[in-house]
Amino acid sequence: MLPVIALIGRPNVGKSTLFNRLTGSRDALVADFPGLTRDRQYGKGRLGERPYLVVDTGGLVGDEQGLGGLMAGQVWLAVEEADAVLFLLDARDGINLSDQQIAARLRRSGKRVYLVLNKVDGQDVDAAVADAFALGLGAPAQIAASQGRGVGALIDRVLNDLPQTPAAETAEEDAGIQIVVVGRPNVGKSTLINRMLGEQRVLAYDQPGTTRDSIRIPFERDGERYTLIDTAGVRRRSKVSEVVEKFSVIKTLQAINEADVAILVLDAREGEVAEQDASLAGHILESGTAVVVAINKWDGLENDQRDWIRTQLERRLPFLEFAERYFISALHGSGVGDLFDAVKTAHRSACIDVSTSELTRILEQAVHEHQPPLVQGRRIKLRYAHQGGQNPPVIVIHGNQTARLPAAYKRYLANYFRNALQLVGTPVQLVFKTGENPYKDKRNVLTPRQVMRRKRMIRHVKK
Repeated sequence: MLPVIALIGRPNVGKSTLFNRLTGSRDALVADFPGLTRDRQYGKGRLGERPYLVVDTGGLVGDEQGLGGLMAGQVWLAVEEADAVLFLLDARDGINLSDQQIAARLRRSGKRVYLVLNKVDGQDVDAAVADAFALGLGAPAQIAASQGRGVGALIDRVLNDLPQTPAAETAEEDAGIQIVVVGRPNVGKSTLINRMLGEQRVLAYDQPGTTRDSIRIPFERDGERYTLIDTAGVRRRSKVSEVVEKFSVIKTLQAINEADVAILVLDAREGEVAEQDASLAGHILESGTAVVVAINKWDGLENDQRDWIRTQLERRLPFLEFAERYFISALHGSGVGDLFDAVKTAHRSACIDVSTSELTRILEQAVHEHQPPLVQGRRIKLRYAHQGGQNPPVIVIHGNQTARLPAAYKRYLANYFRNALQLVGTPVQLVFKTGENPYKDKRNVLTPRQVMRRKRMIRHVKK
């Protein structure tokens, strides 16, 4: 296993900035906004001489009530599973009571703890360094995470202190099937994640907007590797007011583009498929990501309510007819286990590999059953097809006048290929190419005899 390094501290001391610096990414949201990180965020360390995992955590504020208590629980779980803990302090704010309480608990944990004084750029830090010694955790390392100052030396020191195992030297990153869970706020995404994992891994709280970042969680089930991605709820643009939430929505959409399969979670208790649900489904379709639709909170609904939801799905999401639908209860677990089979089926369909001869045969059958329309008295001809990509499957069709194919006929072809190849849960992208006429803009070169004959005809016409 790779060594695990946890970052903890009060809110806004720079944990997420240091996380991004160590992982060489922008996976953790960073803003001048206390309490932005709420769940554990994992990333592979790319700074230093050997691989390791970094865990970003929420800020510890001493509030053990409600959401604050859940956040604190996540932090101390990260400390338990870590091989080393970086306890960050803010050089500009100095040491306060919360730092002293955190330090006391860290001393009792028995973990390898490194005191880190962040934001030392442009500061006279002598007083802060002197106060940090009083925490009983040794001399603090001085860094400026936003500029990278001192970060390399810090991680080298930590890695040198950690035992190096052969497994850590040869470990390779294998994310498996990447599953992103998306939906509007409070539809039960985090509850579903926890149910799929079998543990309280992310915060699930009866308050919209609990999840703000895209949280990646690798795990294994029945010998198959997966990475679950919990995302922030996406609301209508007019409802998004905080700058932080706007960044959260962007990261959700980015996660959809990067994932192999998306689980679109809808709330059956809402009684309708909202406009934002349809908009989010449209983005999944445009991104080409395979999709499974999970209608959550299905338990306890009357039959007429269930029939109404089914009608809403047919009416509002007809463009997702290729996606499997599952009616589940994330809270009680009913139907959740079936999602894994649906995800694997969708991923297999998205990564299908088909020969040119097979695709051309299917194209010929489709054209035979329903010919393309006439354009200015000429029939559009589709000659052959070949595969142009995977995840989603891309089928390139060659012919003449393909730019004039109506959208309805293109949809017919996409559905025909999907049914013929038995694809489930993945969109099919068609690319049309019109072959160039080899005689376009070319004229025959006349022989001397033809030239003389042409001149005689011209003289004859003039007479």
